[in-house]
Amino acid sequence: MSEILSNILFTFQRLDWLAVFDMALVTLIFFMIFKLIRGTQAVILLRGILFVIVLLLLMTSLFNLPAFRWLVQSALPALFLAIPVIFAPEIRRGLERLGRMGYASIFWRSSKKLSHDLEHTIHEVALAADQLSNRKHGALIVLQRNDSLDEQIQTGVRMNAEVTEELLLQIFYPKTPLHDGAAIVVNNRIVASACVLPLSTSSEVLNKMRDRQMGLRHRAGIGVTEVSDAVVVIVSEQTGQIAVTHAGRMLHRLDIERLENILSSFLRTDQPQAKLSRFQIKPKKRKTPRKTKDRRAE
Repeated sequence: MSEILSNILFTFQRLDWLAVFDMALVTLIFFMIFKLIRGTQAVILLRGILFVIVLLLLMTSLFNLPAFRWLVQSALPALFLAIPVIFAPEIRRGLERLGRMGYASIFWRSSKKLSHDLEHTIHEVALAADQLSNRKHGALIVLQRNDSLDEQIQTGVRMNAEVTEELLLQIFYPKTPLHDGAAIVVNNRIVASACVLPLSTSSEVLNKMRDRQMGLRHRAGIGVTEVSDAVVVIVSEQTGQIAVTHAGRMLHRLDIERLENILSSFLRTDQPQAKLSRFQIKPKKRKTPRKTKDRRAE
């Protein structure tokens, strides 16, 4: 113990600004890694690996075991080579997020050309989600942003139709062939429906939800936002609650007004990406109530 304390004091005596920067950089890297794998199965694997490493270090340092020390020294390089294989999904997800950040900071699309069509799309999606919520018809509406969703579009039925409330209600009517799956919206048009989405590998969001009825539809809504920058509107079939997912996070129990505000903030291309935590605010008044009343009256 005295030798350990002397080594610690010797280390602090040699500290300078470059050493502090070095330690801060390493700390930041580990913080980003832990933040990336938070809420995934990789946390359990990491705990097991750290426990094994600490146990091996203690046994080799406290006891004189030459054969065991040789075995540990021979096995550790193989363990480090296995780490990229074990954490491959998390590493891929981190690189994808880094690539999306670089793309978004360089290429900003003009919002003036798409402002009218975008507002129309958001309004129609919000109206449809409200009606589906009242009827307790499950729905999954994916709004593509910068990242392409061609892989998911290929799994569905091609449509290439204008986004309207009536069409979305028809797609997600329980007795129609297209209701089981996701409708994907690209450039203000429904390009495909009944699409298959990747399920989330993170249990953090779903474990925090109090409603245990959330199942595959919500896992799919979170999963596609983990591999892309898309925004997903989810309507629960059991509870009728409306939720929005983005970047692997979910905000649920929304009304139509808050839904429109959130979608407008996420899909507005002249501003950086927002975060779900920003939307704990009072909803703004809807701009076009007459159109909603007239349409429902018809």
